[in-house]
Amino acid sequence: MADSKPGLQFDFEWRIALFTALLVPFMVGLGFWQLQRADEKSAMAAAFEARQQQPPAALATLWEQPREQWSYASVTLKGHFTPDQYLLLDNQMREGKVGYEVLDVLQLDTGDRVLVNRGWIAGGADRQVLPQVPRPEGALELSGHVYVAPGTPFLLAEQQLDDSWPKRIQAVEMDKLIPLIDVSPGHRVFPFPVRIDAGEPGALVTDWQIVNMSPIKHRAYAVQWFSMAAVLLVYYLMRSSNLWQLIRGPGRTGN
Repeated sequence: MADSKPGLQFDFEWRIALFTALLVPFMVGLGFWQLQRADEKSAMAAAFEARQQQPPAALATLWEQPREQWSYASVTLKGHFTPDQYLLLDNQMREGKVGYEVLDVLQLDTGDRVLVNRGWIAGGADRQVLPQVPRPEGALELSGHVYVAPGTPFLLAEQQLDDSWPKRIQAVEMDKLIPLIDVSPGHRVFPFPVRIDAGEPGALVTDWQIVNMSPIKHRAYAVQWFSMAAVLLVYYLMRSSNLWQLIRGPGRTGN
């Protein structure tokens, strides 16, 4: 009588099973999240390229358009910077150096206000001393693009903003900043900052990054998460069953 071949058998150990059941879906979920972020970054880059092909328009004309069309729109600005009213966005890195992005309050010829991000400036060794920011005076004509940040900024704690200027901030939260900007009755503050173009009057370091991480890198991270989930699942199967013995075949034992 021929020997019957053994079938697949499991040696269930609840702690390993629970660990695998929790971690594998978590890793797979992170992989799909990275793929979603890659699609979002690709859409952002495509939107920026499409908007840059359009001729710039006066910022005042955007008020009449749907907000969905504001992101990355090329605009022109005419006005002057208000004295001493500017913001320093903290913890901004350029080539390994810590500094700030300078957001100046521009009073438009229409009387409205807009935050103009002039770019990056290096910080000093003493965190308590703010850098001296050169500021152009008089009437200005500037060009740039509207920047609508994706999602909400991550903050460890709520920002505490007082009435003093200049202000050091951890994130650009327009809903909190707009009430602090002086504006005459009947006029408005544009709800998004404008990133100034390189070479414009008052421009600092303006190597703007449309996305902080490329879609390719997000997809690479997704592959890593899927791979780790697959490795963990295979390990669980090998550890908790006789699958490895079945693969190796009868009569083959380790040394």
